[in-house]
Amino acid sequence: MRDTFHQDLIEQRALLGEMCVKAATAMRDATKALLDVDLETAKRVRALDEKLDGLRDQCEERAHQMLALQAPVASDLRIVLSSIYCAEKIERMGDLAEHIASTTCRTHPDPLVPEELRPVFAKLGEVCAGMADRLVEHVARPRAGAFAELDEIDHEVDDLHAGVLREVTGPTWNHDVPTATGLALVARFYERYADQAVSVAKRVEFVRTGETPVHPAAR
Repeated sequence: MRDTFHQDLIEQRALLGEMCVKAATAMRDATKALLDVDLETAKRVRALDEKLDGLRDQCEERAHQMLALQAPVASDLRIVLSSIYCAEKIERMGDLAEHIASTTCRTHPDPLVPEELRPVFAKLGEVCAGMADRLVEHVARPRAGAFAELDEIDHEVDDLHAGVLREVTGPTWNHDVPTATGLALVARFYERYADQAVSVAKRVEFVRTGETPVHPAAR
């Protein structure tokens, strides 16, 4: 019975890792769709989001079966419940990538991002996708300190997000209000994606150590 349970936990972790891989791919494709006004790539992001929905449902169903059939206690119970939490957060990352890609469909054939802000949004996509890449490793081999590393990267995303807001509301902005509004919203999607990644890292580390991690600067 216990061997079966621990095999279930291994498979559950593999599912979460697969979700992280797809979330990273979705973010890279979403950024490409946004910057290149690429409808085909935007469609791929939508397909990935649907796959993430299915994997989330699969992960939750497996967790419910483990709870019902194995009656886990203590640390094992913490692992099962946390897998449900993490699956929801990773699925939300896919949603946010899909929101970014969908912007392409609304503005096509015109780009939303003006030339002067392309480097900023390219950087947002690179950093956010990299956070999901880090989650793949963290989910597979949880370790203390991973949360602090992703939390530090999240600060970089926050700074990029704030920079976009300053640009679109500043006195030198020479584009229209709908463009400014759209850019602020899309930048927010990136910022929220990063937040979800940090939440997953925090929960995975909690499961590993039994203590809620905090950033060293907060101690």
